[in-house]
Amino acid sequence: MYSSSKAYSHEEEQVFTRNTKYSEISHFSHKQHKLRFDYSEFPFKCDGCKEIGIGSRYKCFQCDFDLHMHCAIPSPSLFHPFYPKCSFHFHARPPGDVARYCNACEKSINGFLYHCVSCGFDLHPCCAKLPTVLEDGEIKLYLYRKVSSACHRCGQKGRSWSYRSSCKRYNLHVACVREMVLESWHEVYVGRCNGKVIMENGVPGLKNALQSGCYHKGRSKGSKVRKCCEVAGMAVQIVVSAVLGDPTALVAGIMGSLISRA
Repeated sequence: MYSSSKAYSHEEEQVFTRNTKYSEISHFSHKQHKLRFDYSEFPFKCDGCKEIGIGSRYKCFQCDFDLHMHCAIPSPSLFHPFYPKCSFHFHARPPGDVARYCNACEKSINGFLYHCVSCGFDLHPCCAKLPTVLEDGEIKLYLYRKVSSACHRCGQKGRSWSYRSSCKRYNLHVACVREMVLESWHEVYVGRCNGKVIMENGVPGLKNALQSGCYHKGRSKGSKVRKCCEVAGMAVQIVVSAVLGDPTALVAGIMGSLISRA
């Protein structure tokens, strides 16, 4: 039984690691059925961390129970380069009775998490595993704990971890990505129910508003900056999919867009 303060055991981690060679796993959070590997083009809510996901997941089709890959097969402990003095351990529930917030995206934690006892820091599993570099050909975005430039979406500095483009003209808070996805959730849901093409009306569509704003900012600064903003706007798709738990989920779509615009 997993208590609010119990970290994930090494033995069970080894079981999950071995089972990733196969299409299904057993998981402590859903003992009644095995979970099967699945790939979803539609956003889903993870029943582990309670956050939105997309792409690779483990799912119980009988119960409509979903887990991010990082929640289904977590590391028992991890270290993060942004917090070199911290040792994070996996927990099934937030420890203690006080509300806890993710140090990466600053959103509340309501399920699975990584917690550092000595520092009191917390990370959502998907935030803890965010790639430090997102790259797709000419696109490169780097993850920073803090950046001196304002976020393209909210116009503020600091606040949360950020992805910054290699041209250093484009910044996007991890927290803002989560907000964008939540704001688009209804649009995605309605599009799916009406039989529309989700990948045109849902998450990837988030790039359009950002891209148009970036063009406006770079209009007087030459074609090089505008091109960087265009590429960065397309790369928002990668950032979104990374924050939602699967950095590879939308790469194929981005490559197609780049090729078609070449």
